[in-house]
Amino acid sequence: MEHLLALIDQYGYIALYGLLALGIVGIPVPDEILMTTVGTLTIGNDPLLNYGASLAVSFGGSMTGMIVSYCLGRAVGKPFLYKYGRWIKLTPERLELAERWFSKYGLWAVAFGYYVPGLRHFTCYLSGVSNVNFFRYLLFAGSGALVWCTTFLTLGHLIGRNAPVLLHALKPYLGICAVVAILLAAAGYMLYRYRQRKRASSAGSK
Repeated sequence: MEHLLALIDQYGYIALYGLLALGIVGIPVPDEILMTTVGTLTIGNDPLLNYGASLAVSFGGSMTGMIVSYCLGRAVGKPFLYKYGRWIKLTPERLELAERWFSKYGLWAVAFGYYVPGLRHFTCYLSGVSNVNFFRYLLFAGSGALVWCTTFLTLGHLIGRNAPVLLHALKPYLGICAVVAILLAAAGYMLYRYRQRKRASSAGSK
């Protein structure tokens, strides 16, 4: 982790962008701990990084990695990933796990796979392999990336230097956090649809 911070200290936002993009593609980068640590660098009277700029750059890096992964999945297909994916940590076991999630939850697995260790990198490839609509993919991927970046950057910004230690302790429970997030999103969507139907009904009765 120290060498990653040294890169950010030397190259700033460019290093942050590159690390997150590579992390999504599959290069081993401790993404959550990196983001919370970056959040700690946005506090103080003379912070190394700006919170708003860090959020924008983090989101851009994450989306770049997700688009690259999607395009690679679409270009090379499933047999190639199963044969050579291990070079970027896409082992057959992890691909099978991601495939089960993707089959069960569709693009929601992309949006909330960020919070589930071992899924974040693979659902993006599988979206490309499955040839899902690119703009639908961007909608779900972008929503998940924005929530994820905001969550961990803000955690570091608010809690400070103890945030990475706290996150390390809570990492085994990130899957539970994903389930809670999915349930909250589903409830929000149902409430949104209910209000839409109610408005349409009111408009029709006038």
